[in-house]
Amino acid sequence: MRKINKKRERINKMSNDEELIFGADEEPVNNEADNSSVEDAAASDKASAEAEENKAEEAEESEEEAKAEEAKAEADDDDEDEEDELPADSSEAVSDLEARYMSLYAEYDNYRKRTQKEKENLYADAIASVTKEFLTLIDNLDRATEGAKKSADENSLDKVIQGMELVGRQAQDTLKKIGVEEIPAERGTKFDPNLHDAMMHVDDEELGEQEIAMVFAKGYKYKDRVIRHAQVQVAN
Repeated sequence: MRKINKKRERINKMSNDEELIFGADEEPVNNEADNSSVEDAAASDKASAEAEENKAEEAEESEEEAKAEEAKAEADDDDEDEEDELPADSSEAVSDLEARYMSLYAEYDNYRKRTQKEKENLYADAIASVTKEFLTLIDNLDRATEGAKKSADENSLDKVIQGMELVGRQAQDTLKKIGVEEIPAERGTKFDPNLHDAMMHVDDEELGEQEIAMVFAKGYKYKDRVIRHAQVQVAN
């Protein structure tokens, strides 16, 4: 009986040891599965939280952009309203407009006077330039007329002289029509350096000091502008 009891005790002890060993093997397995599930749940929660956070940020950015667009639109409307607004009908506004009008009128009047003066100067320059072109012709006609008078007889040269004198008078009339005048330079006229050009000096008891003794070429002027000085011989 004792042997039987010892065998039973030995068998029971072995059974208990196997249960302990088996329980020890199962515990780690169950713990690892539980840990993996917890980690998966935490990762899922974190991903959801990040997604929600991103959505919130996008919504906030969209709202800020909408506010910026609205503010810009309001600013543009305000600018258009300011441009469309008219100055108030008050005494101050009227005075300001009158001052601006007077300033513009004075500026325009100065411009008109300046341009008118420039036109007059241009016209005077044109007249002087045209007159110079046929002054030599007048000089030659004058010389030919004087030579013909000295050498001509009454029968052969009267008509020639008359024709040349006629041409000379026509030329002088043409100059008068355009406002060109002959500069006075007869014998005995006082020499004026502004109008006359002294080509020679001569002693002449019949004339006074600085008087014209002879005219070599007539001078011409347009208003106050001298086109050509008279070329003269000055006495004493």
